[in-house]
Amino acid sequence: MLFEDVGVPVPLLPDLVDGVAAIAARSGVEIAVVAHAGDGNTHPIIVYDAADPDSVDRARRAFAEVMALAIGLGGTITGEHGVGRAKRAALPDQLGDDVIALTRRIKDALDPDGILNPGAILLPRSTPGG
Repeated sequence: MLFEDVGVPVPLLPDLVDGVAAIAARSGVEIAVVAHAGDGNTHPIIVYDAADPDSVDRARRAFAEVMALAIGLGGTITGEHGVGRAKRAALPDQLGDDVIALTRRIKDALDPDGILNPGAILLPRSTPGG
């Protein structure tokens, strides 16, 4: 199972739930949605067979689609759990290239040797003077 969270503005919660159902049907995986409905924070739970490589691939694609759906609805890829390694590929879509570049510059300034939590975020390395 993949347990995560995405959030959308409360009035768009039905659109998110309907979209997640469509993603589940298209992907051939089960996705249960548990929510803090009052704040638009949801926990899509993707159920798949971890012993079946095709099932794992479909679950990962569904996971990416759920995050893209939330962003497309003006929401966020995380409501309370943070980004972490599972969602790092969607972070540029959430924040935009300018924020990613700024984040990378800050990370480089504070951790020039890349020893703090290596590999936790996918950010292109800053170039000198850039």
